[in-house]
Amino acid sequence: MKEDPDALRSELHALIAGRAVRFGDFVLTSGRRSNYYFDGKQVTLDGRGLYLVSRLVLQRCRTLNIDAVGGLTLGADPIASGVAALSGLDATPLTAFIVRKQEKEHGTGRIIEGPALQPGMRVLLVDDTLTTGGTFLQAHEYVAATGVEIVEALTVVDREEGGREALESRGIAVHALFTRSEFPAPDAVVSSSRV
Repeated sequence: MKEDPDALRSELHALIAGRAVRFGDFVLTSGRRSNYYFDGKQVTLDGRGLYLVSRLVLQRCRTLNIDAVGGLTLGADPIASGVAALSGLDATPLTAFIVRKQEKEHGTGRIIEGPALQPGMRVLLVDDTLTTGGTFLQAHEYVAATGVEIVEALTVVDREEGGREALESRGIAVHALFTRSEFPAPDAVVSSSRV
């Protein structure tokens, strides 16, 4: 299925701007306060939104010859699943995986769910946002221990708050579908934040 990546990206940008970007006063996962919030699940748990994200991420996976895609729960879950499902239409389906925030205390006790990652596999870490890089670093720690090659960390929106630099300083390449600066605050919000 051949689709224009620019058209997909443009449609996804409009969807993110309309559904996921919020301005106000928010506390982020990192504990920081922000006047901007990206609620990625408003896009990745919507049928069309997930399709658009998955199609763009799958294109990146094919460019990088990726074997498996995943990351830390919860932001990575729909993305990894969507990409794996779309890849099933091709001759070379990808493996999806989910990294738990802590080891399971029952059953298999695994920290990484999904088909076992094998040494030498080329892996793409994904998440819906990148702020400080902590989520990616936590996933990286567990995934790297399996012996795979972590090729890149891909985020839907890079909040441009030091996460890219934190990852790159650890040797992790970063790719963002969008950056925070591509979603400017409405004039009313900018004016009120200066008061």
